Amino acid sequence: MKRALISDIHSNLEGLEAVLKDIESQGISEIFCLGDVIGYGPNPRECIDRVMQFDLCILGNHDQGALFDPEGFNSGAERAIFWTRDQLEQPTGDPEQNAKRWEFLGERPRLHRDNGFLFVHGSPRNPLNEYVFPEDVHHPKKMEKLFSLVERFCFQGHTHVPGVFTQDGRFVRPEEMGYQFKLGDAKLMVNVGSVGQPRDGDPRSCYVILEDDRIVYRRVEYPLDKTVEKIYAVPELDNFLGDRLRKGM
Repeated sequence: MKRALISDIHSNLEGLEAVLKDIESQGISEIFCLGDVIGYGPNPRECIDRVMQFDLCILGNHDQGALFDPEGFNSGAERAIFWTRDQLEQPTGDPEQNAKRWEFLGERPRLHRDNGFLFVHGSPRNPLNEYVFPEDVHHPKKMEKLFSLVERFCFQGHTHVPGVFTQDGRFVRPEEMGYQFKLGDAKLMVNVGSVGQPRDGDPRSCYVILEDDRIVYRRVEYPLDKTVEKIYAVPELDNFLGDRLRKGM
């Protein structure tokens, strides 16, 4: 089975459509989304509609922020959440489809386990909100605790920075591994990167293919200027949310 693992779409329809086209070319049998379908970007309704067709979608913190009052967000992210909520409640839209979108978000699980594989948005300890950054390899107590909660492999998003955390204290970036990493007996935590807002200096969308005993990172170009212009056209969305797409930061 070849399974596509995507995360952090953040209402970026152009990025999502490009990734789905690439997934179609790879002979994928299942698609898992690790959360944050919405937030930041200009197309929340369209992105939810596409993700509703996936085999699994985990709840992300921005998804939860739209369902409830957002907590812990910076001002730009909070404004984007409130605007997103308005888009999902627009009376001019299809009321039945609006209800389906809210129901879909409200039913998302916080984690999924499958034969030693753990799928979360944030971390094994706090599936929704905890960040695991590359520099956390220098905090052995934190990493030891996180790995103690992993049976075999954990797949996550949230930071938008792709790479593999090894139990011996390394963080391996995709370009350092030739975009492939073999799954062995050792525990791993794998960040699959971001479809809609990469933050590793590469503006291309990122996702992972999980196949047998290996993972493969895929980078996909998309018409990001189109997304940027959409963001600029919405007063409630800070221009910065568009600017950062061009930088991949």
